[in-house]
Amino acid sequence: MRAADVIAKRLYEQGCRWAFGMPGGEVLTLLDALDKAGIEFVLCRHENAAGFMAEATYHRTGAPGILLTTVGPGALNGVNVVENAREDRVPMIVLTGCVDPDTAQVYTHQVLDQTKVFESVTKASFTLNAKAAHVIIDKAIGIATEGRPGPVHIDVPISVANAPSEGEGVMRRPALSVAPAGPELDAARTALANAKKPLIVAGVDALSEAGASAVQQAAELLGAPVITTYKAKGLMPEDHPLALGGAGLSPKADKFLLPLVKEADVILAIGYDPIEMRIGWQNPWDPETQVVIDITAEPNHHYMHQSSHNIVGDCAASVAALLPDNARNGWSGSTISDTQNALAAAFPAGETWGPAQAISICQDVLPADTLATADSGAHRILLSQMWTCRFPRALTQSSGFCTMGCAVPLAIGAQFVEPDRTVVSFSGDAGFLMVVGELATAAEHKLKTIFIVFDDASLALIELKQRERKLDNVGVDFKGTDMAAVGRAFGGNGVSVSSEAELRQALNDAQTAETFTVIAVQIDRKAYDNAF
Repeated sequence: MRAADVIAKRLYEQGCRWAFGMPGGEVLTLLDALDKAGIEFVLCRHENAAGFMAEATYHRTGAPGILLTTVGPGALNGVNVVENAREDRVPMIVLTGCVDPDTAQVYTHQVLDQTKVFESVTKASFTLNAKAAHVIIDKAIGIATEGRPGPVHIDVPISVANAPSEGEGVMRRPALSVAPAGPELDAARTALANAKKPLIVAGVDALSEAGASAVQQAAELLGAPVITTYKAKGLMPEDHPLALGGAGLSPKADKFLLPLVKEADVILAIGYDPIEMRIGWQNPWDPETQVVIDITAEPNHHYMHQSSHNIVGDCAASVAALLPDNARNGWSGSTISDTQNALAAAFPAGETWGPAQAISICQDVLPADTLATADSGAHRILLSQMWTCRFPRALTQSSGFCTMGCAVPLAIGAQFVEPDRTVVSFSGDAGFLMVVGELATAAEHKLKTIFIVFDDASLALIELKQRERKLDNVGVDFKGTDMAAVGRAFGGNGVSVSSEAELRQALNDAQTAETFTVIAVQIDRKAYDNAF
């Protein structure tokens, strides 16, 4: 086999079935190897969008995403999404072509130290060696998927990809799940058993089937309400009597959630990674007066908060070891239901046309198992508070890095894996225009994705912050684009709506369409005032 074949075969064994990118001459051998291994390559219009499509396949399959780029400009076009994978805890294998080392000594065109570029935005960066190809790819997969997941980069010199190579398969057995033991476990377990006001905060480290089961089991056994980060929405079904929904960006939600956190006597943080949280969630509890049990994939080096018991291990195994034998009563009175009612009242569906009403209509019309994606912007904060997630990864977004231009490719990637499922993306007009070329990818593959665009011809969140600071309106508004016409120009359906009836009709039509649909939701740029 060629070294490229060794790489491709091992990725296939890991469950990878798609790779995304924009190839150049330097990666043709890799492209050929992926195809021969049974991994479908999807030609995208930009490497950054390709990386988000790769991320989406991970969320749907559990296998690492694959981003393939050529040398120089292609590789560096992907830096944004690779850093997003690092901050949003996404396992991704980043394959970049590069000039052979001996050639680089006497040649300068598109030559740069790509491993050094990617070292700062990945968990590890390798240069492929033909004799050690099987070792490098096995290490890369292990590093990407174990502990706290993240991206791993492999720079592939042109001649090395085509060089003969030996060795294949899984070289190392996966690490066993670790749970706490000893006096620390006993103390934490006793605290939970005696808790009168237990509370659970769950995050992205717990995003797995076992993690979701552990969160729900702990909540029901302890009688503990559950707050999740935005990316962890759905770990606890949000229609559950103990679910308080997501937190992280909304001061309006924090007004009700943070006092509850301070009132709790025992806090069980299950996979809670504060990389998604804003300034209000710095030190949200006091381990001097509250018992805080923090279960994470990595030690606390962030210092966003401190805890009474720090447990580095598997979330599900640790929760199983910590829980008391018998069910507890939890909070007395109506505190939990009062908080749920207050949150519902803070984010109403909206009696008049605007983003809140549009979000509510989408949730009402689309199937319960719909997969949704959200771009960064004002709409994301509102959507993350209003969208009810009944299962993990029902709503995918960039909440660690918070980059724009992610919703459209995340939705496209999910649709590749589940072509018959309803997938909807929510974007602002600016974020949508950043990646509008990927509509060609959707059309080419006959995807039926629904793209919702909140069309207000403004960077609404930044414009709102500008007004709050009483600054002049500068650099935040732009001339509107006919988004519906753009959708039609790329071969899909396109419709512009400005009322409840029009949106309901457009959503019903989109679900029976034979192609993708762009729905431009016309709103006022000040529609988000006091919304979140």
